[in-house]
Amino acid sequence: MFLTTVKTRKLCEHQNLWHSGWWEVKSVLLLVSMALPFFFPSELVQIYGEIARIGAGIFLLLQLVSVIHFITWWNKYWTPDEERKQRCSLGLFLSTMFYVASISGIVYLYTSYASRTSCSLNIFFITWTVILLAAMMVISLNSKVNRGLLSSGIMASYVVFLCWNAIRSEPATIRCETKNQEKGNSSWITILGFLIAIFAIVMAAFSTGIDSKCFQFSKNKVEHEDDIPYSYGFFHMVFSLGAMYFAMLFISWDLNSSARKWSIDVGWISTWVKVINEWFAATIYIWMLISPVVRHNRVMDNDGTVQETADSVMA
Repeated sequence: MFLTTVKTRKLCEHQNLWHSGWWEVKSVLLLVSMALPFFFPSELVQIYGEIARIGAGIFLLLQLVSVIHFITWWNKYWTPDEERKQRCSLGLFLSTMFYVASISGIVYLYTSYASRTSCSLNIFFITWTVILLAAMMVISLNSKVNRGLLSSGIMASYVVFLCWNAIRSEPATIRCETKNQEKGNSSWITILGFLIAIFAIVMAAFSTGIDSKCFQFSKNKVEHEDDIPYSYGFFHMVFSLGAMYFAMLFISWDLNSSARKWSIDVGWISTWVKVINEWFAATIYIWMLISPVVRHNRVMDNDGTVQETADSVMA
C-alpha cells in the first residue's frame, strides 16, 4: 500500500481510488499476506524481527511527536482571551482534573508497586516520574515560558500512564505488587490491559497517519482543492511501523524466546523500552517549552553583538 500510494498528490488520480476502495481485492491480499509467513524460512522471519525492532522504535517516536502536537493544539484551543471566558474556566477545570489524576496515579503506583524498600527499581521509576512532573509544571509556570497548566497537566497524565505501563511489563515475580493484587485474577487484567493497548495503538496509528502535516519541514506549501487531505504514503508507512510495534508486543521485544501464556508484553526489555519512552517523551515536551526562550535569547545576544560591533566601527 505504501509503494502504490506514496506518489499520490491529487484526488483525481487512480491511486486515490485504490487507497479508498477495492476492499474485496484488499481482503484477498490480507489473507494471502497472513498465510505466506508460514512458508517463509526462519532466517527471513528473524531478519524481519530485527527490522521490526527499529520500526517499532520509530513508531514510538512518531507517536510522541503526534501526541505532543495534539497537546499543543488543545492548549491553544483553550487559551483564555476576552471573548472566551467560559472556555477559560473549562480549561482551568480540565487542568485541575489532569493534575488530580496524575497525583492520584502517583499515589497508586507507590502504594501498589513500591510499598516495600526492596522494590528499589520501582521506587526509582516512580520517583523520577515525580521529578519529571515537577519540572514540567515549574517550567510551564515560568514567566518567560508562560504556557499554563493545561498542556503540562495532559502531559503529566500521559507520563504517569507510561510509567504504570512500564512497571506492568516487569516479570510478575519481580513486580513488587501488593498481596491483594497477587491474589486477584491477573490473567483477566492482562487481557483487558492488552485490549486497551490494542485500541490505543490503532487510534494512535490512525491519528498519526492522517496528521502528516505536523511532520512536514516546510509549512508554506500552497494547498489546492483537488489535493489529497493527507499523505497516503505516510499513512500506510505509519501503519506498517505500528504493525512492527504490535509484533514486538507479542514477543515482548525478545526475538530469542517464545511468549508464555498471559505474558504478552512482559519482560525486562519491554519494561526498559517503555521507561526510556517515558523519559524521552518528557524530555521532548520540556525542550518544546524552553526552545522558544532559548532561540529568543540567542537572537537577543546576536543583536547585541552586532550592535556593539557597529558602535565600535562608528567610534
